[in-house]
Amino acid sequence: MDLIPDDLAEGVLYISIPYSTASHRCACGCGEEVVTPIKPTDWSLTWNGEAATLSPSIGNWSQPCQSHYWIIENRIVWAKKWSPSRIEANRIKDKNVKARYYDQFRHK
Repeated sequence: MDLIPDDLAEGVLYISIPYSTASHRCACGCGEEVVTPIKPTDWSLTWNGEAATLSPSIGNWSQPCQSHYWIIENRIVWAKKWSPSRIEANRIKDKNVKARYYDQFRHK
């Protein structure tokens, strides 16, 4: 699939290879659209010919539901709820990982 449809169906993971993204409706049922960029500093996608896995987990920290889960071989595996301080620490860590990754290309 090249483009993600405007109206996402519940329980479907849409993958766009040209745009390096995967999208789905939040697994908790709140209806929010979740977009996961497939990039070295974000998520990785594994397809085994039958099922997809996204890694790392999906934490919808900016949404009211704040759901947290993995998509492993097309199944939702729920993860523990994170505290606000753990969410903030993870955001800082992610920001630093991205900065280090992209800095390596600026200094060559």
